[in-house]
Amino acid sequence: MSEQPIIACRRLSKSYRKGGGVITPLHALDLDVRRGEFVALMGPSGSGKTTLLNLIAGIDRPTEGELVVAGADIARFSRARLADWRSVNVGYVFQLYNLVPVLTAYENVELPLLLRPLGRRERHTRVQAALSLVGIADRHDHYPRQLSGGQEQRVAIARAIVTDPAILVADEPTGDLDADSATEIMRLLTRLNQELGKTLVMVTHDAGCASYARTRLFLEKGVLVPGEGARGTARVAARVAQEVHA
Repeated sequence: MSEQPIIACRRLSKSYRKGGGVITPLHALDLDVRRGEFVALMGPSGSGKTTLLNLIAGIDRPTEGELVVAGADIARFSRARLADWRSVNVGYVFQLYNLVPVLTAYENVELPLLLRPLGRRERHTRVQAALSLVGIADRHDHYPRQLSGGQEQRVAIARAIVTDPAILVADEPTGDLDADSATEIMRLLTRLNQELGKTLVMVTHDAGCASYARTRLFLEKGVLVPGEGARGTARVAARVAQEVHA
């Protein structure tokens, strides 16, 4: 019997009321993500990529459909239960880092652990391990303003992995970085996927970043556009390049 997917979406939809109308950024989407997979979600702005990411991460709840993540039917969870579940199962990497400016790198990484019943010594061990893993341990006492963009993103990734979640989600993790820093971050994310077995779902407009993923999916108007393999990947890259240069 094959292993159950770590993420399973069935006819997943999300709608918002805006003004006098209803916006549906995600419509009846079906998707399976296997444990340990690295998936890149691509598509034009407004296609539902970040909406899907936020649903998988338990930041938002679907309007309709089923969503089973890490064995839990999170579509049925209350917001309070979602927050508890998310703190254990998912690490989120943001484009703009979302670090607390008045806290050091160490303190930013420690934040998620303060919600867990852990002693100071265990928190310290976990924070040091996370900072070392992302190559930023020597900057543990620096504030975000004292770090480069690439270093800030490394701290943000350390914060995302410090609870040892099975799933990492990343929303344009290189979008605010120069080319060299972006390459370093993508190599780091790939290492987390390949060496530590983290399931990684990443939203990106960058075809180069998407090339690091083993699976590339294209969203358009809230639905997945069919087409995989070399031909599908080439089409995705071409369409993204057109949008970037439009």
